[in-house]
Amino acid sequence: MEWLESVPRRHVGPRAHADELASVFSAALQDQPMNPAAVIDELAALAEPGLMAMPSGRFFGWVIGGTLPAALAADWLVSAWDQNAAMRFATPAAAAIEEGAAAWVLEMLGLPADSGVGFTTGATMANFVGLGAGRKYLMQRAGWDLDALGLSGAPRITTYVGQERHEVIDLVLRYLGLAAPVVIAVDDQGRLRADALAEAMERTGGPAMVCLQAGNLHSGSFDPIGEASAIAHRHDAWVHVDGAFGLWAAASPLYDRRLAGLETADSWATDAHKTLNVPYDCGLAIVSRPDALREAFGVHTSYLVADAEGPGDPFERVPELSRRARGVPVWAALRSLGRSGTVALVERLADSARALAEGLARIPGAEVLNDVVFTQVCVSFGDDERTRRVTDRLIADGTAWMSGSRWHDREVLRISVSNWSTDDEDIALSLAAVERAAAADP
Repeated sequence: MEWLESVPRRHVGPRAHADELASVFSAALQDQPMNPAAVIDELAALAEPGLMAMPSGRFFGWVIGGTLPAALAADWLVSAWDQNAAMRFATPAAAAIEEGAAAWVLEMLGLPADSGVGFTTGATMANFVGLGAGRKYLMQRAGWDLDALGLSGAPRITTYVGQERHEVIDLVLRYLGLAAPVVIAVDDQGRLRADALAEAMERTGGPAMVCLQAGNLHSGSFDPIGEASAIAHRHDAWVHVDGAFGLWAAASPLYDRRLAGLETADSWATDAHKTLNVPYDCGLAIVSRPDALREAFGVHTSYLVADAEGPGDPFERVPELSRRARGVPVWAALRSLGRSGTVALVERLADSARALAEGLARIPGAEVLNDVVFTQVCVSFGDDERTRRVTDRLIADGTAWMSGSRWHDREVLRISVSNWSTDDEDIALSLAAVERAAAADP
């Protein structure tokens, strides 16, 4: 509790490096047992200098959300219950909670109600699940028994991606043993160009997957999902949407038009530990064809009590057999927010991003580079060297944390508004910190 109470006022960045702490935690293990309470007190004290205040309303690094109170308490319950949430038979409460959470997510995002939903470690594995189901489906349709024959000699699957897709898509393709993707041109905000996709698909036949993006890492922009999905489906391709943070925009009537046609895709990936603000770690893999999902990830052995007639077991929708009941905090988060609260959360994050962008634009020498359409802001302070210096000073100041990046061949200060607790005071303090950092380097 001391940690939680300290977050609003503490220096956002850690005060010690991993190398400094490694020797502290690598001391020789003592011979005799130690009192558990003493262990926890020691652990908290030793770790404190190396903790990043990620739950702070002034933490805008990468795309990392905070934790809603109900989700945090639910996560404590998950640890106390200690359920291996793999089978409906063995852990009926965990399974039922996750099924309820999955139904709520599908409803909030406007996705097909009969989709299969798996709770993964994060968006990386959620993308792996969606594209893995797509690979299985395409191979079956091509008459290739992937389970029996593997990939050697199999029909080649061509994967199309936007030039500014998240690199995790390339990583997942490597995991799946698939070839490097065909890269499609994008516009100045990183949105895949549907006309370029159509031209590329006309040139190549055979099984195909198209990976679209809901939420560009730098601009926050959305690919033209409906238009691109229609093009892909004319070529019988599997359409997957990587929406680690941006998929939640579909919950808001202010932003859902940017994802028009979202429901026509075949699979979707998102994180609950970003926009929804549940504890790490929790991603969601959503597949419109639950049979393809279960065939790709299910396993059948004599010692597992399978749910053959019902909706299937949780382990049939994720890569792991042993797994934490990650869906429980999702259920608690959505239950605490309700429909209107979930919409308000999404819209408040986007409002805060616009407020930060407007304030940054008033700082002498600052230039906001992207159209602020959701929760991401990229700003430059002139040349690359000055932008790096301003970023370094801001981080050293400790009032706020905003991470550096590179976009359109320019160094940028990148801001991602992902925390439910960010308020007007946090925005004002953060803008003042950026202004101080910029003023120190006129």
